[in-house]
Amino acid sequence: MRLTSYLRDNAPFLTTGMLLTFLSGAGQTYFISLFAGEIRLAHGLSHGEWGGIYMLGTMASALVMVWAGALTDRYRVRVLGPAVLAGLACASIAMAINPWVWMLPVIVFALRFFGQGMLSHIAVVAMARWFIATRGRALSIASFGFAMGEAFLPLVVVAAMTVMAWQSLWIIAACVCLASIPVIALLLAQERTPASLAETDVSVGMQGRHWVRSEALRHPLFWCMVPAILGPSAFNTAFFFHQVHLAEVKNVEHLVFVSFFPIFTALTIVVMIAAGWALDRYGTAPLMPFFQVPMIFAFLTFAVAQSPLGLALGFVFLGMTSGANATLPNAFWAEFYGTAHIGAIKAMVTAVMVLGSAIGPGLTGVLIDQGIGIETQFIGVAAYFVVVTLLMAWGIGRASRDLVRTPAP
Repeated sequence: MRLTSYLRDNAPFLTTGMLLTFLSGAGQTYFISLFAGEIRLAHGLSHGEWGGIYMLGTMASALVMVWAGALTDRYRVRVLGPAVLAGLACASIAMAINPWVWMLPVIVFALRFFGQGMLSHIAVVAMARWFIATRGRALSIASFGFAMGEAFLPLVVVAAMTVMAWQSLWIIAACVCLASIPVIALLLAQERTPASLAETDVSVGMQGRHWVRSEALRHPLFWCMVPAILGPSAFNTAFFFHQVHLAEVKNVEHLVFVSFFPIFTALTIVVMIAAGWALDRYGTAPLMPFFQVPMIFAFLTFAVAQSPLGLALGFVFLGMTSGANATLPNAFWAEFYGTAHIGAIKAMVTAVMVLGSAIGPGLTGVLIDQGIGIETQFIGVAAYFVVVTLLMAWGIGRASRDLVRTPAP
């Protein structure tokens, strides 16, 4: 099918995916971290204290995701999407008007749960279930929402904070979420693939069957993949969470630092499209073991870079893995475990991812407070990804023997 025909025929569903991933930005670290300095100043917090609050709220959202993520196996996107958007809007308003430090963990929990957790989860599960033969392409297109948010929201927010109060931006974010609810309802007036048909979906996993969550958790492959799920979430989050501090360490203005984000986004989009094409052609098994290799070079580059050009190169490497990460892992779970219970299985994966995003800022914040510099930490992060890559290669190599290729309908 030609790309133009594909986009036209599937426009409502692909647009829904892009919209949900874009709107998840209000609960993503790259957005929340833009206000780190203002939040810390308003509540008198150190790097470690703010990181601890962020970690606490995010860990709580990871626990709730284990249960809530499975709702995507029972309810349509047009039901879950608006409910989650309303929750994210309320959390954004709370961030704008909250005067108490003890409320911050609750607000962070709500932002992370409704934004990073549920909106992202709903979008990728929908793409994995709605599309089979073109799953990689669909995931790539839907993930444009992530890329657009990462590219433009930081620039817009940093520039806007020079002319308006930071609290006003959270109110605007809430209004955008609320305004999107009728749009989702219109796009999904006739939603495809009801949950009642999930059991008969032809996209089976290993051994030619659909796996339930308890079976997936007992399979060695899941635990081989946990460090790979945890790593990008933890350390990408830590990188963006401490962007203000890192800009100070590198002696560059914050606006200059965020000006590199479009480079990151451009590479993310290029690799995202390429990964989607390769996924539909080759499957995830031969691609997954290598997609985190650029992270090794990214964090080594960020550790040693002493110029804006060096930082830009680091963003290139970071964007390469981020692009593949937007497509490959989401398709991986459907390919290896089937789609009938993909919501419940992906809920565990999302919970691990959210847990990683809690550990990263908290751990690095404490280490900064203890005098271990962010550049030194990045060398350790690079070593972590070396180990993860070897573990993925071993685990996927063994499990791929049980894959049964079924013809697409």
